[in-house]
Amino acid sequence: MKITHLKNRAIDFKRWDDAIAQSHNQLTYAFSWYLNVVSPDWEALVSEDYGFVMPLPVKSRYKIPYLVQPVLTQQLGIFSKNEISENIVKKFIKEIPYFSYELALNEKNFYGKALIFPNFILDLNSEYKNLYKNFSKNTQRNIEKASKLNLKIQDDLSSETYISFYFKVDKHYLSPQQPVLEQLIANGLDKKELKLLGVYSKENNLIAALCLLESGNRIIYLMPVSNEEGKNSCAMFFLIDYLIRKNAGKNKMIDFEGSRIEGIARLYRGFGAKYHPYFILKQFRPSFLIRK
Repeated sequence: MKITHLKNRAIDFKRWDDAIAQSHNQLTYAFSWYLNVVSPDWEALVSEDYGFVMPLPVKSRYKIPYLVQPVLTQQLGIFSKNEISENIVKKFIKEIPYFSYELALNEKNFYGKALIFPNFILDLNSEYKNLYKNFSKNTQRNIEKASKLNLKIQDDLSSETYISFYFKVDKHYLSPQQPVLEQLIANGLDKKELKLLGVYSKENNLIAALCLLESGNRIIYLMPVSNEEGKNSCAMFFLIDYLIRKNAGKNKMIDFEGSRIEGIARLYRGFGAKYHPYFILKQFRPSFLIRK
């Protein structure tokens, strides 16, 4: 297999997006519209006729180019409509043209030497009552609690409302830069591959919001946010249950995007989500390249 390194200007974006759309491991993160926002100078490794493709999210610090997983992009790696063997993964890794990198391969890119990170996915191809049976008792109690509070869901929240709420809420994690989030949401809504949902209290105050990606049969739980009232009201449990009810019995899945934080992972497992690991590659990551 011949693998070619392409700079951004040399990538045929039509062929690229067709390759991602036809891949058996399709992820929204790998489409050109998404990469153009989160990693504007991204490059690529491609095989003949774009049969296998791998985005390279390039950054530069002190004029030193390196690869690092972009913000709001849990998994990238190799995509194809064909089987991706560990041998193919090794060939692509060997062709990475930069010495320093930290990359997240997708769950179909098994590589024995990679670090293993957790992800949780809920298959929705069953009736709601069957899915509900797999909820933990604590999850069921939280949904019941929220249901008694006369909460309301809006499934077409405006981007302005979502962004304003997101940046007003105190969070214990690193947020994306606002221009990046604004552009990503604008492009995603235009592509009809992104949705914004909100939960309102009985007093009609926004208390929780969620940004979803939808591509193929995968619903990615991208950016949830709740204020204190939302947390106390179990608003996100209420919203996830709404998504499950709405999509139950369909050939779809909810991809919860991790997490290694036990409390968050417990929330996802509480809805019956199953463990689906993905793989992290690291090579020569000095501190001066890691710092923001």
